[in-house]
Parts: sequence; C-alpha cells; structure tokens
Amino acid sequence: MDDPTRVEWREWGQAAFDEAAAADIPVLLSLTATWCDHCHEMDAETYAEPRIAANINDSFVPIRVDVDRQPRVRDRYNMGGFPSTVFLAPNGEVLTGAGYLGPDGMRQVLDSVRTMWQTKGSGAARVPRPLREDNPPAGELTPEIEQAMLGQLSETYDETAGGWGQEPKFPLPDALEFALKRDREMALRSYDAVSANLLDEYEGGFYRFATDRDWSGLQHEKLLDSNGALVRAFANAYLLTGKDEYREPAERTIDYLTATLWNGDADAFANSQAPGEDDAHSLDATDRASADEPPVDDGVFAGPNALAIEGLLIYYAYTDDERARRYAERALATLREDLLVDGVVTHSLENAASDDGPTCLLTNQARALGALTTAASTIDPSILADATAVADATIDRLYDEDSFLDGPAEGVGLLDRSLRPLDANVAFADGLLELAVLSGDDRYRELARETLEAFAGASDRFGVQIARYATAAARLLEGPLVLRVAADTGSDLHRAALRLADHEKVVVPDADGLEAGTARVERGDRVSEPAETPAALSERVQTILD
Repeated sequence: MDDPTRVEWREWGQAAFDEAAAADIPVLLSLTATWCDHCHEMDAETYAEPRIAANINDSFVPIRVDVDRQPRVRDRYNMGGFPSTVFLAPNGEVLTGAGYLGPDGMRQVLDSVRTMWQTKGSGAARVPRPLREDNPPAGELTPEIEQAMLGQLSETYDETAGGWGQEPKFPLPDALEFALKRDREMALRSYDAVSANLLDEYEGGFYRFATDRDWSGLQHEKLLDSNGALVRAFANAYLLTGKDEYREPAERTIDYLTATLWNGDADAFANSQAPGEDDAHSLDATDRASADEPPVDDGVFAGPNALAIEGLLIYYAYTDDERARRYAERALATLREDLLVDGVVTHSLENAASDDGPTCLLTNQARALGALTTAASTIDPSILADATAVADATIDRLYDEDSFLDGPAEGVGLLDRSLRPLDANVAFADGLLELAVLSGDDRYRELARETLEAFAGASDRFGVQIARYATAAARLLEGPLVLRVAADTGSDLHRAALRLADHEKVVVPDADGLEAGTARVERGDRVSEPAETPAALSERVQTILD
C-alpha cells in the first residue's frame, strides 16, 4: 500500500537497531496490517502530521512491520491489537507501548519516552513476561479438562446475544466446534448469532469481529484464516444437523474465497480484504454495487491457505461440492509444490525465492499438517507422505522439553528468544493424533500426549479461545472414533464414512488389513465387524457409540 506518512521508516533488521545504538536513541516500532482500518487512520492522521513526523525522524529510529509478513515480530511486540505502537531500547527490549495514538496522544507519548530515555536509558527497558516465564506447568490429562472447558463455555455464554463473553464478539470457531458435540443447543444459538451478524449477506464471507456485546460495531475486514476456519465450523454444524441454515453460510463463504480472495496468478488464496476507504461494506446493496471494491492484499501465506484448504475439503466431504474440491486441490498443489521444502513450510510465496530456505514456524507447520491429513483422509491417501514429512521436520526442529517452540531462537531484538504458544501447540498435537491414526505410527500419538500434558497443569485456567485443547485431550483420552475403509476415496463406502458420526472422527481410506470393499469401525479397544454397504457401516458406527 502507498505510504501517506512523512516518517522515514526503516525495515526490520540489524541495521536499524545498530543505527539506534550508535545514535543512543530509542526505536519506534509500528506494527500494522494491510487490512487494519485503524492502521490506515493512524497513518493519515498521526504519522502524516509534519511536526510529529519530524519529531520521530529526529529522536527515534522508526521501523514499520507488516504483522502478516513477520509473525514472529508480531508475537513478541503486539500490544493487544493493531496498530501497535511500541518503543524499544536499541537491544530490542520494550520501553513502553500503546495501540492507536491520535496526534495529541502521540505528542504526549513521544515526550514521555524521550524523558524516560534521557533519565533511565536502557534501564527502563524490559522483556515481556511471555518471553521470560518458565515453562508452563505440566500435569495429567483427565476427563475433568473437557468438563472444565464446558463449564467455561456455559459460564461465559451470552444468553441474550449468543456467543461467548461480553465484548468484543469474535466468532471463535474452535469453541463452536467443541460445543457442537457437547452442548448442541448452546452451540447452535452461537452459530446462529455468528451467521446473522458477521456474515456479509451481499458478497459472502465473514467479517472479523464486532466491537459490542450485541454484535454491533462490525469491523469489516475479512481475513482468509478466520474465513477458512469458519467454513470448516459451519460444514461440521451441517454434518450434525443436516440443516441448510448451516450449510449455506459455508457455501456463501466459499463463494467469497473463490472469487474475491482467489489469486489466480499464484493459484492460491489471497490473505485479506480491507474495509476500504469509505467502508463499502457498510453501504446498502444498491450503493455497494456501484462502490469501488475494497482493496485485497494478494499476499499468499501458507498458514491461512492451509486453513482454507482444510475447510473446503471438509465441506466437499459432506456435500460433494466439486467447486470446493477443485479450488482446494489447486491451493493444495501450490502449498505442496511451492511452499513445502523437506517438510518445512515456507511462510509465504514472497519468501519462497529465499536462498536461505524456509524458517520453521510452528503455526505454519500445524496448519499445514491439518490440511495435509484432511486431504489424505478425503481425496488422496498418498498425501500422507507430505503430512509425515511436516510432522517429522517440526519434531526435529522445534520440539523442546515435551512441547514445541514457535520457531528458532535467532534474529534481531527479541527474536533471539523463543515462545511456547499454547494455541499452536494444541493445533499441532491434534494434527499428530490424526497422523497417528492415518499412518499407524503410535509415536505421533505419544508426542501428542506429551505436548498436551506439558500444559495440563494450567488447563483449569484456559479460556474459551483455547477450546481446542479440551477437544484434543478428550480425543486422546477416549481414543477418536476411527472408520477404516478398504475402498478408494470417492467410493460410496468412503463417502458414507465421511458423513457418519461427528466431526471428531478420523476416516482412513485405502486401509490395510481389511477385505477390499469393506469398512470397519474402531474406538479404543472396541472393533466392529466389517461392513460392505453404507447402511451396514452406519449400523456398526451406532453399535460402537452405544
């Protein structure tokens, strides 16, 4: 995007920090995103003000970082949202920080930081708590984890407006899916609230969140990662209810992803769409048809594309929608051929040409593993080889003391310290559990258990945003429902297996140890007799579940 500011921004890198050290002045780090409306407002209203820009250019070394393109910087310096305005010592430690600052607020903060630096220097800097804490408390996986999360959902459930918590209101797809199996009424009322309030009725796709408890104050940016996850969530609600009111939001979102967010040059999905200068999303249908289309960030990022691939393939599995399959396969080919190198996922196509090779980042690895295991289960068992390569590379590079680090401890500023992110650890552990079933290698199951146990001592304090932790723990303790099918993907028996039971099952196509054309159901030590028809397989599933 064009830079309307008068600030002389530097790129994130050693040179900028060396410049700050040589001049003995602080760094001003601006974290922004192309989809962030408040970021553009701050550029136009604050950084474009000549005296403020001159003050910054004279007394600070200003660095601008796009948070989608540099997630490790985002995760260490985020002040709770974007924009984030962070003041650093030349060694990268944090002096202070804020979010959006208007001109008056920025003048006050600049004066305050300058005074702080003159009086205390680097002694005022600190390392954020997540980067200096000890490892999380480990514990035992017990059925109480699932019950505690259900209690959290019930306690924070909004009986009036649907969803969880007061404000802001996010869609929380992992919480929706957890509740779908354990308190369907609460789940479906929340699904209804999300679709009624966040779905763009004109163009499809979900807005990012609402600022107020009643789902008003819509933030009209649309992000690929949240939309991919919501396609999966609504497809799973359709599986359990059979109702079009849950299928249609997924379908409308696929409309949006395959039209507005499809990057045909890259054969993959673009990253996001901003609200637009005049917030076209808030116009009525007549005015919107004639308005300029809000800008799209065409960047192709591996993690969000993996979520979209997974969502589209799950929708295809339940509906036979060939468009969903076709676009998922095209994006999957780009992921496998252009963004995967010896099991390590390249963060974006922009990074794919790097001579240094990709940096192994846990979030990307976890999301790619989910997409690849889903593809192996739904369309092509041979993709399991890539899933295994991703798992093995992650274990080799990021496994540390029974859980996983977010990436290598190397780089400028606080990048030389690793994080141990709970959400990415949970997603990767859940992927390892699926891989264990699909591959027959129990080593992955044990690593999933160790990873979940590494955080179990704090599980009673997890909020609803981490509902997937309880899902993964329950699947591991009980053993997932497994449907093994000795038939090709797309056969009647395979398609029936995908549509039976609930969304937490694992379907193993082209399974060994069975007579061709039959299927078997397993859960823990319980194993059904073989079934030759979809009707018989349905009976076997019910018998195992009873």
